[in-house]
Amino acid sequence: MSTTPRVVIIGAGIVGANLADELTSRGWNQVTVVDQGPLPLTGGSTSHAPGLVYQTGPSKTMTEFATYTVEKLQGLDDDGDRCFNQVGGLEIATTPERLADLHRKHGWATSWGVPGEVIGPEECAKLHPLLDVEKVLGGFHTPTDGLAKAARAVVALARRSVARGARFRGAVTVTGINHSHGRVTGVETDHGEIPADIVVSCAGFWGQAIGEMVGMTVPLLPMAHQYAKTDPLPELAGRNDERTEANLPILRHQDRDLYYREHVDRLGIGTYAHRPMPVRLSDLPQDEETSERAMPSMLPFTEEDFAASWEHSKRLLPALETAKVDTGFNGVFSFTPDGGPLVGESPDVRGFWIAEAVWVTHSAGVARSVAQLLVDGRSEVELHGCDVHRFDELETAPDYVEETSSRNFVEIYDVKHPLQPKFSPRELRVSPFHARQKELGAVFLEAHGWERPHWFEANAPLVKDLPMEWQPPSRDAWSAMFHSPVAAVEAWKTRTAVALYDMTSLKRLEVSGPGALAFLDRLTTNKVDKSVGSVTYTLMLDEAGGVRSDLTVARLGEQLFQIGANGNLDHEYLRRNLPDDGSVTLRDITGGTCCIGVWGPLARDLVQPLSRDDLSHEGLKFFRCKQIHIAGIPVTAMRVSYVGELGWELYTSAEYGQRLWDVLFEAGRELGVVAAGRAAFNSLRLEKGYRAWGADMTTEHNPYEAGVGFAVRMQKGEFVGRDALAGIEADSVERRLACLTIDDGRSVVLGSEPVFLDGEPSGYVTSAAFAHTLGTPIAYAWLPASAEVGTQVQIKYFDRLVSATVAAEPLVDPEMHRIRR
Repeated sequence: MSTTPRVVIIGAGIVGANLADELTSRGWNQVTVVDQGPLPLTGGSTSHAPGLVYQTGPSKTMTEFATYTVEKLQGLDDDGDRCFNQVGGLEIATTPERLADLHRKHGWATSWGVPGEVIGPEECAKLHPLLDVEKVLGGFHTPTDGLAKAARAVVALARRSVARGARFRGAVTVTGINHSHGRVTGVETDHGEIPADIVVSCAGFWGQAIGEMVGMTVPLLPMAHQYAKTDPLPELAGRNDERTEANLPILRHQDRDLYYREHVDRLGIGTYAHRPMPVRLSDLPQDEETSERAMPSMLPFTEEDFAASWEHSKRLLPALETAKVDTGFNGVFSFTPDGGPLVGESPDVRGFWIAEAVWVTHSAGVARSVAQLLVDGRSEVELHGCDVHRFDELETAPDYVEETSSRNFVEIYDVKHPLQPKFSPRELRVSPFHARQKELGAVFLEAHGWERPHWFEANAPLVKDLPMEWQPPSRDAWSAMFHSPVAAVEAWKTRTAVALYDMTSLKRLEVSGPGALAFLDRLTTNKVDKSVGSVTYTLMLDEAGGVRSDLTVARLGEQLFQIGANGNLDHEYLRRNLPDDGSVTLRDITGGTCCIGVWGPLARDLVQPLSRDDLSHEGLKFFRCKQIHIAGIPVTAMRVSYVGELGWELYTSAEYGQRLWDVLFEAGRELGVVAAGRAAFNSLRLEKGYRAWGADMTTEHNPYEAGVGFAVRMQKGEFVGRDALAGIEADSVERRLACLTIDDGRSVVLGSEPVFLDGEPSGYVTSAAFAHTLGTPIAYAWLPASAEVGTQVQIKYFDRLVSATVAAEPLVDPEMHRIRR
């Protein structure tokens, strides 16, 4: 008898069918797939999906998902009928801004390994003869993109899965998820219970309702999206038959939120140009109302919403001037607050998983990762941007989900800057210093609802006082967006005087109890069993040795620790690993506390007169902490610095926050104190070579590749990931996170650009900034380990190559004198 777990997959669309295939290919043969609709066209989004698979995007993970979807569907057929038509993709530009963005997209493609090229108007017209060449400035052609025949793929995947032991059951309505003692036990249906050890919801826009059955919040919004087909076009007559269906490349006209594909002799047109149309599940046709032609995911076409898109289509494609819209529908699919899919396990019911808000484009890739999570315990592709637990609580509130998801629909084809914040909702989470920051002209960006100052206009008059060596060069229009030369002032003041940084948005967790030390010791790589008052930089790894996160662990008492974490994913991981005996308590204390980073060579001159506690180097050494009072305010002072200067992170209860800010700012006036923002902060941290988890390193990298092997203490004993690191050393890795200095001293890259070594694409930029202390742009990039210090490389920035040199790190104060004064 098989010993593989009993798995029930809810949803027999492209995601569920792919997951069944991935699981059974790994030997799991007790897999049952259920769907409320008839098989194979169940009535979900898969049934009407136009099937466009464009691989390239700003996310490496999402691009890899799409690339795997292409590879897998290309090798799949249904009785000889192919499941993928590799016609290629063509994105055209009708504005200079879009053409520049296509060069940027070409950079992403090169970084993530997708073939493509930016071509001129004539080449675009050769590839797609329906185009009016006079309207086109250029295009981005990706020959490996194409059309997925989603419904056909579901049939082929189901057949293959069934041959390995899986079962597919249609017309089965899930009515509940059974669970006991915090573990799933089965799926309740209108045909009785199906026992299960693992349940995976791949229910698409029904995912919210399924999640509610176990009390799990699934932050997605069903949205209607218009798709229409023309009547037969003479220009397409005879080009295709029913089996070929298309041979022109799929076409995107993103300047007008439009895309196009062939349907034999007709043209399909999809548009995001209309108003957002959120859909309530209660408004969808019920089972008895549906038929083969009236699926619950296909709502009536609203011609008035399509009118403008039709006019724009006729201008771009003159063949449509005499054509008509023959059929159309408003198809329902899922959007999320940040546009990413939702993958993960219920926080409360073990064994209940979701894989939702997944489009056909990424379906096979997501399914492979979920199968790897279930079978192997980890995905080979890193998933932090897909994990359902990446959101803080307020980001899963229904109003927030609806507003942000609707905005993502509107902006889906927009040219978006990597620093571009949400316009709304804003001011959801503010530190106690917020009022004072607004008085100082703070320019705020946003992350997870937090308002974070990027720079302060109050410091603008100081730009004229900058020494010549601190004067920043002018920037190109793109890198100048969401930036100000004021950042140079704030960096200068941090290096030469003192600055206050709002660090409140850093996730803070409290771990306490008799089992706290053993708990943290097992999950982290560095030695945390140190004296009370110690602060430790450490990592959390997965079982394969990949960097799950980096943390600072402050020991405030024998059984009390404060954790500086990267976000909600860390909180969820720690929570899941709490011992069952109740010996450890975990609390998120972020909202009730606040933090000011006081850094600079004059930091001690500012703080010491305000406190009776000894803040000398001997009184509070580097990477130590203690409870002190500043002007009578109780503060936890940690002698750490993410900017590489003398100073402390000063933590206090939120009720004292504004008073602490006022006291420090007033006392610092005679020292030239400034408030400083994230722009200066990012520049200074890169000068010191400090990594940012999620950008510079993820689970795809081990500590020695990422340059943080110093935080691993193999001799301390067992910890998660230790075995995987055995035998690995910094000198033995084949790739490495390398520091680059830009040779021309002016070109500021922003991240994700491809890096060329000996003329070949060999890596990509992770983080970048203008290093104000050095007067030159810098970047960090993943490169082969053979790219040693002094190696010349080139970075592709839009349509030009920027020369750079691999440099020894850290670039500033490698002896750590400044930070240890």
